Amino acid sequence: MRLVVLGGGESGVGTAILGKKKGYEVFVSDFGKIKEKYKQVLVDHEIGWEEQQHTEDLILNADVVMKSPGIPDKAPIIKKLVAKGISVISEIEFTAQFTNALTIGITGSNGKTTTTMLTYHLLKSAGLNVGLGGNIGKSFAWQVADENYDSYVLELSSFQLDGIFIYKPHIAIITNISPDHLDRYDYKYENYINAKFRITMNQTEDDYLIYDADDEAITNWLKNNKTKAKLIPFSLTKTFSEGAFIQNNIMEVTINQDELKMETETIALEGKHNMKNAMAATSVAKLMQIRKATIRESLSNFQGVEHRLEKVLKIQNVQYINDSKATNVNATFFALDSMNTPTVWIVGGVDKGNDYNELMSLVHEKVKAIICLGVDNKKIIDAFGNVVDMMIEVQNMREAVIMAQRLAEKGDSVLLSPACASFDLFENYEDRGNQFKQAVQNL
Repeated sequence: MRLVVLGGGESGVGTAILGKKKGYEVFVSDFGKIKEKYKQVLVDHEIGWEEQQHTEDLILNADVVMKSPGIPDKAPIIKKLVAKGISVISEIEFTAQFTNALTIGITGSNGKTTTTMLTYHLLKSAGLNVGLGGNIGKSFAWQVADENYDSYVLELSSFQLDGIFIYKPHIAIITNISPDHLDRYDYKYENYINAKFRITMNQTEDDYLIYDADDEAITNWLKNNKTKAKLIPFSLTKTFSEGAFIQNNIMEVTINQDELKMETETIALEGKHNMKNAMAATSVAKLMQIRKATIRESLSNFQGVEHRLEKVLKIQNVQYINDSKATNVNATFFALDSMNTPTVWIVGGVDKGNDYNELMSLVHEKVKAIICLGVDNKKIIDAFGNVVDMMIEVQNMREAVIMAQRLAEKGDSVLLSPACASFDLFENYEDRGNQFKQAVQNL
């Protein structure tokens, strides 16, 4: 059996290692450059590879192709593979067949990393033998090749879900759905929504789907489509006999007639959206029968996720906050919503078809100045030019932070929450966040 892996990054190299271990003839092809550390791993495992090209003779003879999530279905090589009837799948699909571990799959437009990390923290603190993978950390395939975990918490993007056909998580979470990545879904929101719901398409009556019952896209889909999974809702506004909700500042989670109550102020994470993430993660912990005392303790000592509303430093009584992971409008909505001081907002990057209107009332209420950090800021300037007193364009992160310091007064906050992808000026959102933190430390 010949396995061709397209993309020589974390998921690609992990899949190649697992494939080789399972007796496949493996070849890795990357249209870009492969990082040195990954090249070395491929060489050590005696796996053939190429970079900066796709040699069709070496690819179109595959029995199965694992495509990295970053490669769109529209790519010419993918079209040729599909035309030949060759199966093109994701790392998650390829890997699932080689493990009997229970998996918890977490998707959503926002909040999935925090929910994934928090779920992992809850299970690991309870002493479970659990791995963390998917869109985060060491690839799922690599772990299945090297480790022996009983369960995995997997962060799954819509791109990873596009490439699944028989995989199913025992417990699925959909944190929320808002327009994102529409350029990959023919600019049709319903295609993107359907991609997210692939997470539950193979679930049976023995599986669970935990979802945000306040989310219109999710509740509409569930009205019009069927899943066999047991539904466990969470909400900030509704109450349930089975599910999770918040009433009078108390989080209540009831599963299988067993109830856990916890005061929201004892939860380490702040903000309404984080209460939702906490309810979703706690629902998993309850399904996995973790003791209530352990759940409470873990929720109160969780450290949060880097680049997600991360408090960097307080300088001259101005709080600097790194929310570089906010690559869409909805994520930035949560960030602005959680601000309770006048805010200097650093925004911009590669626009993914953003509609800034939904931020209008928050910007009116909370933002005193906007610093545009992107190659093309026209849309942002058109949207907010008349809303804030001060709007400035800058060319790099150092400039952005220096300007922010000038504009901020005692008691203000400076928030990097770009609402856009980072590829115009930075390698990725981590690079953007790290440059912000470095610039703040240099003030």
